[in-house]
Formats: sequence, structure tokens, C-alpha cells
Amino acid sequence: MSDATVHAAEAATGAGPHAPVGVDANAELLRFSTAGSVDDGKSTLIGRLLYDTKTAFEDQLDHVESVSRRRGDERVNLALLTDGLRAEREQGITIDVAYRYFSTRRRKFIIADTPGHVQYTRNMVTGASTANLAIILVDARHGLVEQSRRHAFIASLLRIRHVVFAVNKMDLVNWDESAFRAIENEFRSFAARLDIPDLTFIPMSALTGANVVERSAEMPWYEGPPLLHHLETVSIERDQNLISLRFPVQWVIRPQSENHHDYRGYGGQLAGGVLRPGDEVMVMPSGVTTRVTRIEQGGRELDVAFPLMSVTVHLADNVDLSRGDLLCRPHQQPSISQDLQARICWMSDRPLVERGRYVIKHMTRWTRVIVDDLLYGIDVNTGQRDWKATSLGPNGLGRVRMRSTTPLYYDPYAENRTTGSFILVDEATNATVAAGMLLGDPAFLSQAT
Repeated sequence: MSDATVHAAEAATGAGPHAPVGVDANAELLRFSTAGSVDDGKSTLIGRLLYDTKTAFEDQLDHVESVSRRRGDERVNLALLTDGLRAEREQGITIDVAYRYFSTRRRKFIIADTPGHVQYTRNMVTGASTANLAIILVDARHGLVEQSRRHAFIASLLRIRHVVFAVNKMDLVNWDESAFRAIENEFRSFAARLDIPDLTFIPMSALTGANVVERSAEMPWYEGPPLLHHLETVSIERDQNLISLRFPVQWVIRPQSENHHDYRGYGGQLAGGVLRPGDEVMVMPSGVTTRVTRIEQGGRELDVAFPLMSVTVHLADNVDLSRGDLLCRPHQQPSISQDLQARICWMSDRPLVERGRYVIKHMTRWTRVIVDDLLYGIDVNTGQRDWKATSLGPNGLGRVRMRSTTPLYYDPYAENRTTGSFILVDEATNATVAAGMLLGDPAFLSQAT
């Protein structure tokens, strides 16, 4: 996912011309991904959310309604709101993950509509990598299928804490509670082996709108909230690491003007912890300590900064600090090592081979690495390990051991998704070949874990 795509979407959510009246500009942002097999109703569900929250452009709605009438559809075909982007993606033009946004009075949303086919595993990993929540759709007529398990496994691998298992097309099974419960029980049994702290099941019909935005009168046996209410109220405040301060420096700000001759700030996005003026911080890798004098955002001073806020930090001392360095607390330092272990999703058509040389981008830092060893491959459908694997092909998952030319300072991905993630780049082509999740200190990791 490109930074430009995310920034454009986030900017639009804050001041979109079609946002509902009364939306709070400071409303919390929830990112969620959607995944499902072909014809499970993913396009219709997204279209329903956009349509019922009135966050699609009027000309789009008019066009969809006109096309639906010409085709003789009984209802407005809401899938048409997203099928244009899907067609581009499947033709391999430019879009591999379609991003949509909408707002309600309570919250702003960015949707990553990810493809579900096994050959697009890398695309699902990309789209879901920044998600707070994942929606996995399943057709009530077909129940749990291989792709449902695959999507749940990837969500668990990416440490997405909140997963909604949406049993769609309940209208086609006559709103039968037993059909829903059978699917719920089967998936709960499978999910017991995964790391998903918050799992929610919702029976629905995206076509009719039942339990999507409004509660369903056809399923009085379901006592939970509709999907949109769950999206508006699910608690994500504690999903970020608020304990360990992590501020990777993206740039040093030194305005070249007479009025700002003594101005020196450090810009970046807070990746963990809570930062306040007066806090003592340590500069990595030098180990020098200093204090924060003030924090700015958009020209105004802040009393406190939280994770994922982009801010400018000012320090009491003129320390040697540049792009790629990190601010942390003296007593809460990250791991520092050249020897790394990680789970990776291979994205290139050229397979990963042992002793391969790549460039790693970790936060704001670039350096070179050698993949010393592929410890095992991972079956994306079952999660089983292939200890005999010697390479990874496109969409392949596995665990590797790497060595970087300069030390990286990081946290395990399970503790901090920002400081624990990275990409590998082919230096010759500048193509991204893999996305990865760093594991704990290699000194305490065995190959069997």
C-alpha cells in the first residue's frame, strides 16, 4: 500500500465533501479490511455501507440506480459501487487493493478491499497490514471454506486483534438460526488455534441490508448489534503500545530564514508510547539522553502526543540526531541486533533463495541484509510448517534468519506493529519483494519456535 494512497484517504475522511452532517473532524479513525471468497458478497457489503451511510457521491448513486433499472434488478445493485475498482485490479492495471472511505457521526473509516484468491495472498497481507479490524465474509449456503481459514490465519499472523466473521446471504437460507450456529461453531473450533483476542459473529444479508446498518427484523434470535454499530463502538484504544516510547525520526527541520535561525525540530510519526514536554528521552543509536522541550503539530503546540500522530519534537540539547535515528526512554530501549528472525510474505515472481542479498526498509532506516536461512515455509491454508522448504515463491509465507550490515533497533511485531515490520527491496530493480514481521531477540529464539 503506497503512502500516497493512505494519505489521500485520510485527508478525505477529515474533510470529505460528502461526509455526513455533524461528523467530528477529530473523530477516531478505524481501518478495517474485508476478505471473502468469490461471490460471498464483499462488493455488495461495501456498497451497502457506502449507500446506507450516504457517503457515496450523488452521481455515483444515480449511475448505480440507473444501471440497476436498465438491467432489471429487483434492488439497487450496490456491488456496482466497487466493481469498477475490482475490474481494474483483476486486469492487473494499477490497483491491487481498493481503498474506500466513509464517515458516520461517531467514527471515520478506511476500508481495504482485499482480493481473496490464494494467488493474491500478498495483496491481502498488504491491505490488512495496517488494519485495526478484519471482516471475513462467508456464504451462509456454503459455510466455512478453505479461503475462510486462509483469511483468518493471515489476520492472526498480522496480529489483527478484532475479527468479524460475517455470515452473509442469510436470506438465501431462510434466516435459519441453525445454519448460522453451525458455521459459528465450526469457525470457533478452528480459531481456537489462532491468536485472535476479539472474535465477533454477525448473521446478515448485504443484499437486503439486514444487520448491516440496521437490526434485522427477520432474525429476532440474534441479539447482537448490526455490523455498523459494532464498527462504530469496537474499542481500539488499547491496541497501540502506549508504554514503550518509539519515535523514529523522519526528517530534521531547519528553516533557512532569519526569523527561524535557531529553530531545530525533528519530524516523524510516533510509533509507540505517550510523549509529553519535559520527558527524558534517549537517542538511538548514540545513547545520548536529553529532554523534550515542546511538541508541535500543524503549527500549534501540544501537551501530549499519542501513537500514529505525526508531530515535530524539540529537544533541550543540540544532539546529533538525523533521519533513521530513534527516540525512546532510557529504561525502555528496543532490541538492537544485526541478527534477525522474521516471518515474511514473499511478493516477487522471482523466488526467495537462501543467501539472497536485499535492501531492508525498517521504519525510516535503510540498510542491506543477507537472508542466511529459510527455517521453514508456512502453508497459508492450514498454518502447517514445511521444514523441507528451500525457497519461497510468489505469495509464499515462511520464517527466515537474516543478517543486516548495520544493527536495527526494533520490537517484536507482536509488541509493536510499526517497529516490528519491514519490507525487503531488490536493489537492482527497486521492486518490493517481501513484507516481514520481526520476531523476538534471536538470542532467545530456537529454530523450533
